[in-house]
Amino acid sequence: MEPARRASLPSATPSPPTFADAPEGLNEQAARFSVLIEGETVVDLWAGHADTARTIPFTDTTLTPVFSTGKAVMAVLMATAVQAGDLDYDQTVASLWPAFAAQGKQDVTVAQMLSHQSGLPGFSQAVDPAIWFDAAAVAETLAAQAPMWAPGAASGYHPITVGYLANEVFRRATGRTLGQALRQDFPDLDLWIGLPEAEHGRVAQMRKPTAAPDLGPIDAIKQAAFLDRGSAPGGRGSAEWRKMEIPSANLHGTALGLARMLGVVANDGHLGDRPVLSADTLSQLTRERIHGPDKVLPFVISWAAGLMRNDGLNVFGPGASLGHYGWGGSMAMADPSRRLSAAYVMTRQSPHLIGDPRAVRLLEALYEAL
Repeated sequence: MEPARRASLPSATPSPPTFADAPEGLNEQAARFSVLIEGETVVDLWAGHADTARTIPFTDTTLTPVFSTGKAVMAVLMATAVQAGDLDYDQTVASLWPAFAAQGKQDVTVAQMLSHQSGLPGFSQAVDPAIWFDAAAVAETLAAQAPMWAPGAASGYHPITVGYLANEVFRRATGRTLGQALRQDFPDLDLWIGLPEAEHGRVAQMRKPTAAPDLGPIDAIKQAAFLDRGSAPGGRGSAEWRKMEIPSANLHGTALGLARMLGVVANDGHLGDRPVLSADTLSQLTRERIHGPDKVLPFVISWAAGLMRNDGLNVFGPGASLGHYGWGGSMAMADPSRRLSAAYVMTRQSPHLIGDPRAVRLLEALYEAL
């Protein structure tokens, strides 16, 4: 890998493990790690190649698909609708979307939906993977489906479906999709839910994991969430995939953009000098909604309204942080106690769904340097 670039790194602060040594140390093809404190960039490292042939340098304008790390951005966007008065975490999904009340889901709240308590981690009947490219068909199918467990009784990670559910609620509440709101309300962040074709040339190529993730013992719920033929869209990396709005799975962006967005959580609801969320809305976004063994992921998880809380997981550093990981290793986090936000993106994917050792190691080095 080429030597790492650095921006605004304090001279007295040791850097995280150098990306230049990544093949032996962090096992990278290309990666970027960005850290902000009080909204100011203090670490910004990137290195490697944007293509698998290693002919195109990975730069500060290279976009990376971050899969479920985009759920952190989705959570902040949903909070902006709460802030605007268009949405309430405690209102039922069915109050905005009457068809969703079918099959005993009438009492599911927006907060429960965002904290993976709806009982809809996947489709209960076999579907063609092409359905994912028809958002209206996905919404209609999920609204009519019976929950796979009693809503509110437990969390069960919704890998893809939560993005479609949230987008439908957001659209009905605000008249815009999450992708539209991201570009209109945060145009200075290089983050995209639904990537225009004109931007596709900036996207890095990914190397898939060499092994499947460890989900623990497989049951019908985990099968529907991850393992059925129709559990996820096909064509990942294709132009059709990139252009589609899938807030839970196909955000493309930079580590710096992710760190800046999570800075809203780290800095009392502010993005730089701009107030985005009030103290009350931020408290509602970040407070615990459910804590216990997840029915899909093999972890005990404390869920906020769309964000993972560090309590018990210990994958976002040592503090009371929040954030999200993405398939293959990407990560975005916020530590309000230190007014710190950080993000890690990479192109060589690992099997880890939460707590990729590369990201964890970088955060450990960061906190040791503080």
